[in-house]
Amino acid sequence: MIRERHLNALVLLLLFAVPLWAFFNDAPFTITLATRAVIFALAAVGLNIALGLGGLVSFGHAVFFGIGGYSMGILAHHAQTYTPLMEAPFLIEGTKSMPVIWLVAMVTSAFAALLIGLLSLRTAGVYFIMITLAFGQMFYFFSISWAAYGGEDGLSVYVRNGFPGVNTLVPINFFVICFVILCLVVLLNTLIAKSPFGLALSAARQVPQRVQTVGLDPNRLKLVAFVISGVITGLAGALFADLNRFVSPTMFSWQMSGEIMIFIILGGVARLCGPIIGAVTFVMLEHFLGGLSEYWHIYLGVLLLIIVLFARGGLVGLITGREVAHD
Repeated sequence: MIRERHLNALVLLLLFAVPLWAFFNDAPFTITLATRAVIFALAAVGLNIALGLGGLVSFGHAVFFGIGGYSMGILAHHAQTYTPLMEAPFLIEGTKSMPVIWLVAMVTSAFAALLIGLLSLRTAGVYFIMITLAFGQMFYFFSISWAAYGGEDGLSVYVRNGFPGVNTLVPINFFVICFVILCLVVLLNTLIAKSPFGLALSAARQVPQRVQTVGLDPNRLKLVAFVISGVITGLAGALFADLNRFVSPTMFSWQMSGEIMIFIILGGVARLCGPIIGAVTFVMLEHFLGGLSEYWHIYLGVLLLIIVLFARGGLVGLITGREVAHD
């Protein structure tokens, strides 16, 4: 069996090699598919910090995905219409600068994650799941009623936002930006897992009473993980909206939260590259089976059932022969 660290390197190498091959063979749609997979993987890596390390089963992570998307959409919309977001008490204008948009998406997602986490972490188990789901539905219906930014029809952005020194309209360039961000987040995930904070968080997930005995607050540790998770997922939402040049209330839907969870389950919970493998698998199934039948989710359901019953470590566990992730 292949070692997990080797598998992680191989996954990232293949994920970069496929669009590179598509670039030299003039297949821009393949590059777009790879970019979609990378962005979904980024969102799933974010959730995996809360789920894999902190044991927080959140069915409301689409909140942060949507906040990131609408941060991009609103800023870009005001930039392209030359209208300010706010004139009093101080002027705030729109922007088409990706770094600025990412910063706004991450800050707003962090604030939302902090508020949602403070309320949700008062509960545990199924109650935590239902509260996060309730927040997701609240944001979903709010976005539908937000007529100023398209309401149910969503909001279109006609020109892709810019990155200094890069032509982002070229598919391979935008892919490289997303891929580099994914690699940095995977590195961050590795550092967190091996840090004292990550070890304490893992202990809080397994035996919270022991963590309390050494003077640490398990809920505070989980709250920090939840906020970090929300920030990463919000960044993914901004990139996803930029890829499509469109945002809509579906980014807040519970189906989106479910899909992000599916990426992790497919690849393997608490696995470093599990969310990446799961996202790539999902996008491939969507592309190849979706073209054959609109009911392709049936096959996805069968695959999920097989993994849950016979491959508890996800696809990563199946490949490496280990059901439990090791540090």
